[in-house]
Amino acid sequence: MRWLYQVDVSRTPIEDTIAETQILLEEEGLAFARELLQGAVANVKEIDALITRYAKDWSLDRMPALDRNILRLAIFEILHLPDIPHSVSADEAVELAKRYSTAESSKFVNGVLGSLLRDLEQSQPSRPAEASE
Repeated sequence: MRWLYQVDVSRTPIEDTIAETQILLEEEGLAFARELLQGAVANVKEIDALITRYAKDWSLDRMPALDRNILRLAIFEILHLPDIPHSVSADEAVELAKRYSTAESSKFVNGVLGSLLRDLEQSQPSRPAEASE
């Protein structure tokens, strides 16, 4: 989240951002953080279009930069990392908003992601029930 925020707000190149703080992360955490940052940046147009669609009456420029970037990370995970349950991505985003942003941010983030997830569930065909043994 911090890396994406820094890239967004200060326009620091991705590799410079990572180089400044990568020593704080273990190898596995660094690889995952790098994947999140690079994926969110690479898909920012698609992700921002979804944020704009679901953030009723909020333009990207008007919303707090931290909220915008929390949403970008969560939506990247939801759309592009199938090994992470959607509910986990949404819950973590809400917790980040509670911890690092404004008092209203967690409700805002939850609302945007909740609307996105409802639409995704409706657009995906139901999976057949798994046979019990």
